[in-house]
Amino acid sequence: MHTLKLSLFVLFFALSTLMGTSALAAKGKDPTANWKPKFDPSGAQYTYLLSCVGHPAIEGVGVGYRIRDKVWEKSDGRLFVDFRPLSQLGGEKDVIRKLQIGAVHGMMSSSVAAANVADTLGIVNLPYVVDTFEKLDHFRETPKLWQPFHNAALEQNIVVTDVTGYGSYGWATNSPVKNIEEAKSINFRIAQAPVNIDFYKAWELKFTVMPWPDVPQALQTGVITGLDHTPIVCNISGKFNVAKNYTQLDYAQGLYIHLTNTRWLNKLPQDLRQILLDT
Repeated sequence: MHTLKLSLFVLFFALSTLMGTSALAAKGKDPTANWKPKFDPSGAQYTYLLSCVGHPAIEGVGVGYRIRDKVWEKSDGRLFVDFRPLSQLGGEKDVIRKLQIGAVHGMMSSSVAAANVADTLGIVNLPYVVDTFEKLDHFRETPKLWQPFHNAALEQNIVVTDVTGYGSYGWATNSPVKNIEEAKSINFRIAQAPVNIDFYKAWELKFTVMPWPDVPQALQTGVITGLDHTPIVCNISGKFNVAKNYTQLDYAQGLYIHLTNTRWLNKLPQDLRQILLDT
């Protein structure tokens, strides 16, 4: 394992990605103001309500706005993708329930939360299975591998349409971790997903299962002393302010799994359905 202090690269990245959004937040402005559409969506015949908990400064989240713009253009303004990042529609478990009943039409779910939709979706979170971009591309482009993943949640009226990434997983910790023995002194926050619980037990490490919104206070008060996430997410969410050490594990790709309610999808005209699926 390779341990990094908060490096100049990380500092530069934090400044370059957060300067704009921090300024907006300081003025009390809408943090999504920079991503408002350059068109009037009020004339759309159909609206696709798409949720994500992440910040659009993350490449794998910001793609939601690019999907919005491309679908609008390809559909000649007939279909509007109403993309709602930053947990605007609720936390992931709540949004999954809304997605199942069709109150939300689509969701870019973190790969750890997606395992709660269908066990098969947890395959991408197993350590060192889909841990590189090359493996991810192979997984996505090989029908024998992708098709079971694509169809895993159909019984819940949900189809997997795509995946986008947000970096590789490692540990942000209050104290440096250079080996597995030092890791055993850390109480890690892990996501609410059975697959993560299983492999942390196998690693014989201390952990606390915790919703993401509870993490800042838990770090500040010492309830947890580390967390399992990607550097970009730790930067943007300010976790490096307390957990200033990073252990580069790269055991899994951080992914957003694109989930769509099939009942809503099947009600779309065929041409619009194809545009949405192809974009």
